[in-house]
Amino acid sequence: MLRRVPSKKNGDPPVTSATSGGFGIVSKPFKAPSALGSTRTLAMPARKRKQVSYKEAGAGGDDGDSDVPTKKMRFEMGNKVYENGVLGDMAKWCTRKFPVFAPKESTTVFSKSFAIPVMTNAKTSEKIAHPLSHASLGARPHPTLAPRPLHDPMADHAIVLYDPTIDDKPDPEEVAQKEEAAKKEENRGPHKSLKAILGIEDKTKKKVVKVPVVIDPRLSKVLRPHQIEGVKVSLGGKALTVSSCIDARRAWLRTMLGVASWPTRWVLVSGQWQVTADVTGKTLQCIALLWTLLKQSPVPGKGTCEKVVIACPTSLVGNWANELIKWLGPGAVNPLVVDGKGGKAELIPAVRRWAAASGRSVTLPVMIVSYETLRTLKTELDGCPIGLLLADEGHRLKNADTLTFQALTALNVQRRVILTGTPIQNDLSEYFALLNFANPEYLGSRAEFKKNFELKILRGRDADATDKEKEESDAKLKELGGLVSRFIIRRTNDLLSKYLPVKYEHVVFCNPSPLQSSLYNHFVNSKDVQRLLRGKDSQPLKAIGLLRKLCNHPELLNLPDDLPGSAQFLPEDYAVGRTGRDRSFNCQLSGKFVVLERMLDHIKNHTTDKIVLISNATQTLDLMERLCRVKKYGCVRLDGTMSVNKRSKIVDRFNDPEGKEFVFLLSSKAGGCGINLIGANRLILFDPDWNPASDQQALARVWRDGQKKECFVYRFMTTGSIEEKIFQRQCQKQNLSACVVDEAEDTARHFTQDDLRQLFKFHTNTLCDSHDTYKCKRCRDGKQFVKAPAMLYGDASTWNHFPNSQLGQMHDDLLRAELGFPEVSYVFQYISH
Repeated sequence: MLRRVPSKKNGDPPVTSATSGGFGIVSKPFKAPSALGSTRTLAMPARKRKQVSYKEAGAGGDDGDSDVPTKKMRFEMGNKVYENGVLGDMAKWCTRKFPVFAPKESTTVFSKSFAIPVMTNAKTSEKIAHPLSHASLGARPHPTLAPRPLHDPMADHAIVLYDPTIDDKPDPEEVAQKEEAAKKEENRGPHKSLKAILGIEDKTKKKVVKVPVVIDPRLSKVLRPHQIEGVKVSLGGKALTVSSCIDARRAWLRTMLGVASWPTRWVLVSGQWQVTADVTGKTLQCIALLWTLLKQSPVPGKGTCEKVVIACPTSLVGNWANELIKWLGPGAVNPLVVDGKGGKAELIPAVRRWAAASGRSVTLPVMIVSYETLRTLKTELDGCPIGLLLADEGHRLKNADTLTFQALTALNVQRRVILTGTPIQNDLSEYFALLNFANPEYLGSRAEFKKNFELKILRGRDADATDKEKEESDAKLKELGGLVSRFIIRRTNDLLSKYLPVKYEHVVFCNPSPLQSSLYNHFVNSKDVQRLLRGKDSQPLKAIGLLRKLCNHPELLNLPDDLPGSAQFLPEDYAVGRTGRDRSFNCQLSGKFVVLERMLDHIKNHTTDKIVLISNATQTLDLMERLCRVKKYGCVRLDGTMSVNKRSKIVDRFNDPEGKEFVFLLSSKAGGCGINLIGANRLILFDPDWNPASDQQALARVWRDGQKKECFVYRFMTTGSIEEKIFQRQCQKQNLSACVVDEAEDTARHFTQDDLRQLFKFHTNTLCDSHDTYKCKRCRDGKQFVKAPAMLYGDASTWNHFPNSQLGQMHDDLLRAELGFPEVSYVFQYISH
């Protein structure tokens, strides 16, 4: 409720503000509003109201309005036409016209010189200064970024392969030569342009700034020290030998990265005789190499090469694809896997697209293909530039006359890397083929190499060689080693002792059964063999094959047809003429099968280990499979009849710790390369091969990365038979490799050429013919009194030697259990570390 304003007395000042005596500002007395409001004065005319007639509606009134005829207008708005006064008086606002910009004449505009508009301050009338930005009108300037490497070279654990501040440091001699040349030119006179004399730089020329090359951090975390050095050398092409110098390695390093020139750009990567591709980590090492070449180079933002081809055996095509995903991650690199699944209809167009792609259109930079398929793609890949060729299991290229060798040589390849664990398999001619593939004509032609090196080296390696021939052989070995050390990396099994458990490898010499001895003596003394030794028979391989089958088991022969006159030696219960499942199988007829049966029984009943059984013959695998079926041992088999797609599934099933498979039957010819069988820690190689590379590849199936248990490897030999001659021949080849590849100077010369020709002699009165040939100084009367001080893998004379009477001193339970049994006559033992 409002208070009443107090009455004003005479003499009081007027109330002009809110006081305690009233509310608000009261300056005038209250006045009631009038009927008519105040008239507004506006610049625009008052809005006219539409006149509405209410006469027709029956409403009468004296409002003074009259009927005013409406003006009909026609106007257009957009695509519509309005007429007959639809909008009434609003139509005039719709018909009004807006001003339109009219361009000036071009003659008047372009005739005037352009001037920057001048802006002045309205208050001070001063001109406002605008500095020029030198920016192009209508286009965004290209940012100038400092060149930097793909990965941080200063990060923790960073592996720098190339550093321009170190590797590009000029040679002092070259700098001195350039300074002398510059002084000579200055003395002749000023042969420079005016711009050069005044020191004006040409801004159009771009300076090439080189950046470091750093291994991808996800790979540097898992690379081992010897693998890091291998990648460095592969990029530089220089081998890490004892005589290697840092300056030479850097020179080769600049070569592989394309920043310098050198006679060759190819590398031969090799492992120890028993070491295969994955044991020393050559697979991971090569993945780091190809990934670095694809993504990095000394020029920032560019790779060294665009395409890489990985050639490998058929069984390893899928393994390489899995390794790329394992180490680089899914999606890092998309390989073109040529595994033969789609057929030629899909293969040929895909390879042609791969060969035609270049630059940013290269979506599949890596092709993984088998040697056999690559040979058929010679036409599609003709002329295609390939930055890197990786030849896994490169000993497949040991023969220069094969179509595979010629197809790979015809490719346009800038860098070649050969991966092999056995650079020398049989003789120096195969070694020359590998070297010539890696570096063509570096050692001359095949005839020149044979004349200059091969004949002299082999003549000096013979046990009957004279002192002069031995000196000349050693000189040629050093000369050859110095030449090939520029592009070869040699890794021995000593590197594996840090990462793998101990491996015990044994050569078990088994006495033949009475039936085997009788049949063997009958055959070597037969007229056919005597005719063969006199050179009148032209089928020595057939006779060798019969003896090798007899050493495994007599049932592998078709008796008595294969050995005429052998019926008198066969027991009465011997099955003649029956084959397959109906044929009886007796392990007692073979000394090696007796030992195998006892070993399998001991492993199955007293350990939790698994075992791999390897043989060179599928018929021997059939007998092993029958033995496992009789004993109810769970087993799986892999040989040449199995497709490539099924092989990986069988391997994964066997490696599963929860799997029921106890025995893995493996053919050394079909699956000896690259298969990882770390689910087992015991392996038996039932029969030897002439090529030591085949045996060494097979023996390395269980002692690989990922193995957690101690490994036990057994190589069965029939005592005094042709198998010992094969083993002796392997030792000679390994000693040759030790001399040529490993540059070993103290390898012993045990066998003469005449000894190796006497293959058909059967030594029945010996515990071990090979040990007798060694003339071991650590043993007396066949017994070892001094342990081996240092064991060399390629030289069995440096291993521990145990006759049957000393088997109780061995570490292995299986061989200790053979003490007192007549089947095992002698054992050689090698311990990895």
